[in-house]
Amino acid sequence: MTQSLISVAEAKVLTGAHVLRLPCTRMLLGDALGLVLAEDVIAPLNMPGFNQSAMDGYAFSWEGFIQNGALAIVGEVAAGAAEAGPRPAPNQAVRIFTGAPVPDGFDTVVMQEKVSVSQGVLHILDEGLVQGRNVRLVGSEIAEGALAMQSGTPLTPAAIGFLASLGITQVSVIPAPTIALVVTGDELQTPGVALTFGQVYESNSQLLQAALQWLRFSQVKIHYTKDDLDSLTRTLSAAIEVSDLVLLTGGVSVGDYDFVPKAAAAAGVETVFHKIKQKPGKPLFFGVKKGAHAKSEIGSANQTVVFGLPGNPASVLTCFYQYVTLALEKLSGRSVTMKPCRAQLQSDYQKPAGLTHFLKADLHAAADEHSFSTVFLMGAQESFRLSSFAVSNAIVEIPAETTRVEKGDWVNVYPIQ
Repeated sequence: MTQSLISVAEAKVLTGAHVLRLPCTRMLLGDALGLVLAEDVIAPLNMPGFNQSAMDGYAFSWEGFIQNGALAIVGEVAAGAAEAGPRPAPNQAVRIFTGAPVPDGFDTVVMQEKVSVSQGVLHILDEGLVQGRNVRLVGSEIAEGALAMQSGTPLTPAAIGFLASLGITQVSVIPAPTIALVVTGDELQTPGVALTFGQVYESNSQLLQAALQWLRFSQVKIHYTKDDLDSLTRTLSAAIEVSDLVLLTGGVSVGDYDFVPKAAAAAGVETVFHKIKQKPGKPLFFGVKKGAHAKSEIGSANQTVVFGLPGNPASVLTCFYQYVTLALEKLSGRSVTMKPCRAQLQSDYQKPAGLTHFLKADLHAAADEHSFSTVFLMGAQESFRLSSFAVSNAIVEIPAETTRVEKGDWVNVYPIQ
């Protein structure tokens, strides 16, 4: 473990190495939207389980049609029919509807718009019709015993619908992490309440809750605590016991009232790192409390991940996107991290060597393969200024040892999804 100033790359490696995936659990399929499968799903049956019509039309034997031309219509088969009826003769056809079982001996369906019927006789007018058209064969979607869905697959609406079509009612998934937000700062006031001198409105809890909800993490509880070591330690200890991930805002620097590192130590959190060579968000704290939960089924390997985020809003959001999303991805198995791309910078920027700079930006994505992405740096880059972040759609990364970039240079950009 280290408390020395480390690089952005080192911080990301350490974060990924110390966060473990949550243990799998079984739940009803209808409750699993957005989660990730923890086990392979094997098809318990053929889909479809019978030769099925894909159209409203007429079913017949292709060979019988070639031999006879016109076919006598001898009945109809509706969707949901318990059986397709007696086996028709080769010179016969049946009226059939989408989803209905195709009678044995028949192998082709012609859509109703491409026939004529006269006195119970079917005349096929579809010159492009071929044998087997418009019939879904047994197991053509998936065969019994085949891999229906692989472990690690996100359960999208389509995935849930597909599994439901196989009669599956429960799945093994990686659960959503339980998350606690701990807000510190005696100067903070709840929006909607009149400010007194020296107070500011507290926004970090809503900012983080919104960022989590944007990524579809909804099991979030907010705690407020005073700026004193005992209060913060009690609040943090209680949050750790029932949470997989705890995010604190403020109190992580080196001021007289910055108690997060001390409170984390008092609560049994092992420091992984504290302070990164970056701007904004230099004093970011990251640690892990092992054996944290009263109930062993909560958390991965019975641990809680703890981040102490800076108090300035732009720093909070930058650290969230760069590091907290990495932890969320490891916990949940879902892809939620910002994926970098390259874009051509449209302005100059100069800085001292030593710190990686994360800059609020406006990314104009390439319209097609013959163009390229461009990115503009926003004004108001200070860590306390959220107004420019509110209209940004990307973050530009300027490496620690780079001192100047110019218009036309290619830079790493993290699109904000």
